[in-house]
Amino acid sequence: MTGALWELFFKGLWITIQLMVYSAALAAAVAFGIGLARTSRFKTVRFLSGVYVEFFRGTSALVLMFWLFFALPLLGWQLVGIWAGTLALGLSYGAYGSEIVRGAIQAVAPAQREAAIALSFSPWQRLQKVILPQAVPEMMPPFNNLLIELLKGTALASLLSIGELTFQAKLARLSTGQSAQVYGIILVLYFVVAFVMTRIMRVLERRAKASIGRAVPKGEGWFSRKLPVEKQGPEALATGGKP
Repeated sequence: MTGALWELFFKGLWITIQLMVYSAALAAAVAFGIGLARTSRFKTVRFLSGVYVEFFRGTSALVLMFWLFFALPLLGWQLVGIWAGTLALGLSYGAYGSEIVRGAIQAVAPAQREAAIALSFSPWQRLQKVILPQAVPEMMPPFNNLLIELLKGTALASLLSIGELTFQAKLARLSTGQSAQVYGIILVLYFVVAFVMTRIMRVLERRAKASIGRAVPKGEGWFSRKLPVEKQGPEALATGGKP
């Protein structure tokens, strides 16, 4: 592989990372907004947020991307390819993320809410000081999986001729004819980015747990996660988790 082809790969990788970051930011905003709306005490808010989730979970991100890029101009709005890709991925993955947020919030013990009410906390104070600090650590592992799925989903943007990693690999394959080598390289590049993101999310998860006084499990390897003692079965409970 020549230096020019490596430059092509790294240029595509940079655009892939930008697309992932933009889409993840939008997806996070949508996930928290819709996820909180799904737990609202108002039936209309829950219904409308549920419609959003069902619609975007039931439609194809690729078709939505095509619609934003090719059909939206017919209504007078023209989007640059990367923004069409960002909107399609952010709105779609945000719908999945909203269910993670809803589940984590509803998993907070009712006694915690009752204690906050007894302290005369307002709904916003209960959310900010009691519910979210306990729910966010539980969101981190599924959010990590969703972020990796989003990274792989950025490859769909290559069909809009956006110069991300998969599109640049296609150009490299056409110019060299080395399909196995070219696609092998981008597989490794995708893995490296996903691996780095996983380590970052693990660090954020530990800090989120430490901020609410929860013990951080020791002995986690690079590729595995040690279960808490209470989840390891009766033998682990009897020995305190020691072999």
